Amino acid sequence: MTKRLQVLFDDEDYAALQASAASRGMTVAEWVRQALAAARREASTANVDRKLAAIRAAVRHAAPVGTVERLISETERGYGSGIDAPSGGGGYG
Repeated sequence: MTKRLQVLFDDEDYAALQASAASRGMTVAEWVRQALAAARREASTANVDRKLAAIRAAVRHAAPVGTVERLISETERGYGSGIDAPSGGGGYG
């Protein structure tokens, strides 16, 4: 099913749309559909780029490494020792 979308432009903006469409040999409607599709793709890519940037920032930090079992064991040993972890990241790095 197709849906109709009505968008209002002033004369100057509409003339610019017509010129852009004509220079590509397409109708204004087709030009607008393609522009909106490109905007959706860009928005989707921006989301991925933002996530990748967050991952890259996270891996720059020092953190404990090892199997889950080893990390849990070390954590539990730390709780049982009664000694507070030193400041500055707990010696991991």
